[in-house]
Amino acid sequence: MTDMNNVGVIDDDFNPAAAPKAREAAGTRAAAWGGRGLNAGIGVAGVLTVVGIALWGVQLTGGMVQTGMRNLDSWGLYITMFMFLVGLSAGGLIISSVPKAFGIRGFGGISKVAVMSSIAATVGAIGFVVVDLGQPLRVWELFAYSNLGSPLMWDIIVLATYLILSCVYLWAQVQAERGKVSHTALRVISVVALVCAVLVHSVTAWIFGLQQGREMWHTALLAPWFVSSALVCGTGLVICVAAALRRAGYLKLDQAYLVKLAKLLGAFVMVDLYFFGCDLLTEAFPAAGGMAVVDMLTSGALAPFFWGEVVLCAVAAVICFTPSLRTTPMLVVAGIAAIVAILCKRVQLLVGGFQIANVDLAGPVTPMTVTGWESGLQGAYAGMVYWPEPIEWGVALGVVALAVLIFLLGVKLLPLRPAEDK
Repeated sequence: MTDMNNVGVIDDDFNPAAAPKAREAAGTRAAAWGGRGLNAGIGVAGVLTVVGIALWGVQLTGGMVQTGMRNLDSWGLYITMFMFLVGLSAGGLIISSVPKAFGIRGFGGISKVAVMSSIAATVGAIGFVVVDLGQPLRVWELFAYSNLGSPLMWDIIVLATYLILSCVYLWAQVQAERGKVSHTALRVISVVALVCAVLVHSVTAWIFGLQQGREMWHTALLAPWFVSSALVCGTGLVICVAAALRRAGYLKLDQAYLVKLAKLLGAFVMVDLYFFGCDLLTEAFPAAGGMAVVDMLTSGALAPFFWGEVVLCAVAAVICFTPSLRTTPMLVVAGIAAIVAILCKRVQLLVGGFQIANVDLAGPVTPMTVTGWESGLQGAYAGMVYWPEPIEWGVALGVVALAVLIFLLGVKLLPLRPAEDK
């Protein structure tokens, strides 16, 4: 048999020699796995999901006025978390599909786990779109009265396609281990999944980038910036999940694979910071309108999120690029730092788009149109124009819990481990 290691195009997640063993394991061993810890996690996630649904019901009965969103800041925590979870999902799928798409060495059998995390995050992202619409019937109206010329509809279509494709991709990997899907077919599906993962984040970025009236959003850089951010937080999530499942005995993962992921994370962080620097330079250039956006980020109401992102990215990069720091606990710290940094970035982007008024006295200033209305527009824009109300925090926690519940159920019930680990 030819030694594929000498060719350099072997994928650790697909080993033809292991296929008979995988089929035997599939026939003699149930997919269910886990003990009391996993069951407790499923229970907690289920309870929080129910609480979130109950609070969503309260929001439906009382209306969106219960939230901190108003006419002049019409998006808030829900859309912020939507952007964030889309990034987590796209990053996980890209990490999973790239090795198979290009026939290169993978990451030690974590591919199916990464795809499962992508599916869970995508469900959460769709959940945030639903709760932000205000009424469930508006989901039907999106399709019944859709405007296919709107980037919002592009995003809905691509996101639904992306979720279906992720499920098909996971199914194809399981079937490939059982010898029922060829390596060529799996590679084709991987290429399609990779393209869709990049596309879903690009379309989400275009929703913001095509808003000419928003100083913070209107830039062609937003699509590649969104993709780089997805790679940062998605890789960080995969590192944390892989380390946790290895600690629980679910995966047998060599430390070299975590180090390999960490090196990728460090590179992705530096690229993302480069894009951030390019955007700040463009915003600060006198011909582009002056320092309003830069001042808002560096010393204004959004400064804690800006500096939080910068410091956390620096921490993640230092850990990833320092060999002596690449222990499992420190790599988890780097992964968490990267995830929180991108969350801070999402807050800056969304709130920053509303933070600088583009039109003075756009309409009557009342509690129904803008928060902090008592002092007029000057007072309303003195601090942050938006901050979530308690009900928004509760609903958001419920949606995140739903995503966690789906992932934990997948770990418990689906054959996500590599065949050699069973």
